[in-house]
Amino acid sequence: MADYYAHESSYIDDGAIIGRDTKIWHFSHVMPGAVIGERCNLGQNVVVMPGTRLGNNVKVQNNVSIYEGVVLEDDVFCGPSCVFTNVVNPRSHVSRKSEYQKTLVRRGTSIGANATILCGLTLGEYSFIGAGAVVRSDVPAFALMVGVPARRVGWMCQCGVRLHLREGKAACGACGAGYQEANGLLRLIDPPRPLS
Repeated sequence: MADYYAHESSYIDDGAIIGRDTKIWHFSHVMPGAVIGERCNLGQNVVVMPGTRLGNNVKVQNNVSIYEGVVLEDDVFCGPSCVFTNVVNPRSHVSRKSEYQKTLVRRGTSIGANATILCGLTLGEYSFIGAGAVVRSDVPAFALMVGVPARRVGWMCQCGVRLHLREGKAACGACGAGYQEANGLLRLIDPPRPLS
């Protein structure tokens, strides 16, 4: 007996690896060679292709396809209908399977509804991609990205609260984590306190 839940309308192919306490909902399809961690939640109409890897506690909302080459680390959130790609220049009549590019979504990242992530990129840990953004280049850790093309408009705490820097430093009003900005990057300097 499986130690995960899959709705009767979903398809789990032989060769897929699914962790304990993961839930897979209506009309979703997990293909052979996909690896899904523990305590994940895949919403309705989610496709997880071969050669993908989802860490623990990943939340994938409705209508998301996770294509070969995409890696989602622990605690990633994928909003409804967000889009991943794996080929730069697709053509129906030209096979480019040997050209699939890796997309790495680092721990704690949130991707908003209808955002598009072009292939071959890395989204830094705890970055926050706004709804509808089109991401065309690597994203630094903790960056708040919005627009088409996406641009950084601020920084986000790992708990999901927007940070306000003064003289290159910020303290989160929700969890107390401390941050310092230098050379266009943000780093955590004081750990957060537990949120209740």
